[in-house]
Amino acid sequence: MNFTGKTCKFADNVDTDGIIPARYLNTSDAKELASHCMEDVDATFAARVKPGEIVVAGRNFGCGSSREHAPIAIKACGVACVIAASFARIFYRNALNIGLPIVECPEASEAISAGDTVTVDLDRGTVTDETTGRDFKVEAYPPFMQELVSAGGLAAYLKAKGKAGLK
Repeated sequence: MNFTGKTCKFADNVDTDGIIPARYLNTSDAKELASHCMEDVDATFAARVKPGEIVVAGRNFGCGSSREHAPIAIKACGVACVIAASFARIFYRNALNIGLPIVECPEASEAISAGDTVTVDLDRGTVTDETTGRDFKVEAYPPFMQELVSAGGLAAYLKAKGKAGLK
């Protein structure tokens, strides 16, 4: 499972309220959430992010409340993957549960600049900054996690496995 795209960069401690402000939590419509994604952190993000782009962030990305709306908004914007120095535990879990690939790599988070082209290879466990030529080692996704992400998240994965007779 690979992703290649231009990067959007964010600082440390981007919380879930920064990702999707609480005033928009009265909807679960993914497109509506996407239209307000990062609104209070970068008002232009939702309008300028392109499908397949990769978010690069600092430490503690997704801290704050446990809202699933945050990774849903990011994924619905078309973001292919999020690379961060570290993630808040509940955000990490929610992202995988909805099928948003995330990668922890402090070195990549520090070195990659906004606008760089990056390739994330979840099979091999690498992040390559194509702009600078730097490679970074990350935790490879095991096959079942790749299936979970490809299925669109935990619920879709379990539904598909249930139809196939869980193995």
